[in-house]
Formats: sequence, C-alpha cells, structure tokens
Amino acid sequence: MNAAFNVKSARLDTLSVQLLTDDLTLINQELKQRAERFGNLRNMPFTLDLQNLSNQANVNLAKLIALFARYNLRIIAIRHTDLSWSNLAKQHNIAFSILPEEQASARVKAVTEAQIPQITEKEKFTSSASALPTLVIDRTIRTGQQVYAEKSDLIVLGLVSEGAEIIADGNIHIYGPLRGRALAGAAGNKDTRIFAQSMQAELVSVAGIYRIFDQQLPAHLYRHPVQIFLQNDRLVLSAIQAH
Repeated sequence: MNAAFNVKSARLDTLSVQLLTDDLTLINQELKQRAERFGNLRNMPFTLDLQNLSNQANVNLAKLIALFARYNLRIIAIRHTDLSWSNLAKQHNIAFSILPEEQASARVKAVTEAQIPQITEKEKFTSSASALPTLVIDRTIRTGQQVYAEKSDLIVLGLVSEGAEIIADGNIHIYGPLRGRALAGAAGNKDTRIFAQSMQAELVSVAGIYRIFDQQLPAHLYRHPVQIFLQNDRLVLSAIQAH
C-alpha cells in the first residue's frame, strides 16, 4: 500500500511572547499600550512562552488566547520547561513545545529521520543548495515577498521594501536600504547578527527576540550603517563607524 503522506522537517515563522505574569488585567493594559506597534503583526502566529510561570492553576489559557485575539494576535502554541504543561495545551487544542529548544528540535529530528522518504530531483537540488554557506540576492525584495536562507548567511545587495521579509539561520547583510523585516538566527543561534547599510526597518529579530520600530530611530542610527545583535538576551542596535 502506498503511503498517504510523509512527515518532514518544516519551518513556521512564529513570534514568541514571554509572559512575566498571569494577571490578565496587567497583560490587557500592556496590550492596549502596544496595540499600534502590533499593527504589522496582525494575524501572524504567536507562541506563549510560559517558562516564568510555575502554577498552571493560575493560568487561564482560554482567556489569554481570547485576549490576544482581541488585538489580532493568534496564539497557536505554548512552551515551558515542564512537560506537564503540555496537558494545558491539549485542553485548548493548541501545540506545545518543550524548553529548552534543543529538546524540541531533537524530537522533531527523531520523527523525521525515522522515515526514508523518496527524494525527487527538485528536492535533491534544494537539499544541496541549503548546504551553501551564503545565499546572495542581487535584486530588490518587494513588498509581500519573503526570502529564507536556510542553514546559511544571507546577503541582499538591493532594497528590502516595506512589507518584505528576509530570514536567515545565519547572519544577514543588507547593502541596500532595509525598510522591511529582517530575522537572523531563525534556527535559534543567538550569536548571529544583522548588518544593515541603511537602517529603516519595520522589525528586526535575532534568535526570536524582536523589536518593532513604530517611531523613527535616533539620528545617528536612522538611515545609517547599523549592526544588530544580542547581549544578555536583549537586542542591541549599534552604529557601524567607518574608520
């Protein structure tokens, strides 16, 4: 009997919201304050990181999901270091991811590698291409387009337009204006960086830690060469000084 489907490793772009409290009133107040900043993220999938919460009984997940939905933020999963929290996810028919992320990756790898799928010529080409150390794009990335450099760095020689998205498991270098979104370290590498020749971004992210720009940056950063990296799990934007 021919197989009806194969399970393969895939990638879904989500943003993570790390809750520091289970107080719905406080969460709602902060969502209200940030509502305008979330405009560009409407209907994008989100994961609730609950690792800072210890008592499941105090977490009203149904109300949390509804609260975020009120601001057009879709919660599709929760994650925690304690596997028992997966029961909470089951109760609400959403996904669960165990922390640290290496454990979740190992589980996916174990499932996918247990199969011996047939590989087409197209898939062979894709697999070979993903092993390249750098993906170079020498054109404009237009609004609504997405480029993903899997297992490699990404170099963009042209403009990244508003509403466009560039993603890399490695570092990202943009030699034209960066006006859209740039997400480096998509596979979780916190040592990756973003280098932008002209910083005008809507959003930047390194290893899932992101920042939205709803106001113009300071003069020494806006439209200037900038590097973006993580320092103690916080995003740092630093001007690149030419000597």
